[in-house]
Amino acid sequence: MLGILKNEFPAVSLSKIRFLENQGLVQPQRTPAGYRMFSDADVERLRFALAAQRDSFMPLRVIGERLAELDAGLEEASVTAAHATTTSARLRPAELAELAGVSTEHLAELTSAGLVGLDAGGRYPTHSVAVVQLAAELGRQGVDLRHLRQMRSAADRQVDVVAQLTAPLRGRPNSPQDSRQRERALEAADELSGLLSRLHSALVSSGVERLF
Repeated sequence: MLGILKNEFPAVSLSKIRFLENQGLVQPQRTPAGYRMFSDADVERLRFALAAQRDSFMPLRVIGERLAELDAGLEEASVTAAHATTTSARLRPAELAELAGVSTEHLAELTSAGLVGLDAGGRYPTHSVAVVQLAAELGRQGVDLRHLRQMRSAADRQVDVVAQLTAPLRGRPNSPQDSRQRERALEAADELSGLLSRLHSALVSSGVERLF
C-alpha cells in the first residue's frame, strides 16, 4: 500500500498514514493478529486526503467533511469548490502544523531556523506546507536543525543566482512592467531554478556514490 502511494506522493511515510488513520480519515480492517489490511477504497481515501493537502492545503477537518460527502454520494462539485476556497489562503501556525502533520513546537523551531517565515499578520504562505513536511521527514532520517539551516543557506544562494540572471527581465523595483515582460521573467526564473535543482541533485548523487 505504501509503495502504491509513494508513486504519487514520494514524501508519504507510514507515520503519515498512521496520523491520517488516527484522525479518522481511513479505517482499515485488521487481522486477528492486529495487522492492518488496506482495501482499494482505503487507498483511494488516502490518495484523496494526501492530494487535498498537497494541492489545496486543505485542513484535515475539511478533508473529513469532503470524504463524508463523497461517502453520502453528494456531488463532487462541492469538493472542487472546497479546493478553490483554500488554495489562496494564508495559514495560521496551528493550521500549518495540522496540514504538515507536525507539532506547533516543531513548527516554531523550523521558523526560528529560517526554514519558513511568518508574514506581518502572523501567518504562513501556503507553500510552507511542503517545506515543513519535507523538513519533518528529513528530521525522522536524522537531519537536525543545523543541517536544515545549511540547506536553507544553499537554497538562498541559488535564489541569488536566479535574481542576478533575471534582473534585466524583471526591471527595477516598482517600475512599470507589462504582462509579457513579467511572463518572460517568470519563465526564465522557472527554467533557471529547475536547472539549478537538477544540478544540485546530480552533484549530491555523485557525492553519495563516491562514499561507497
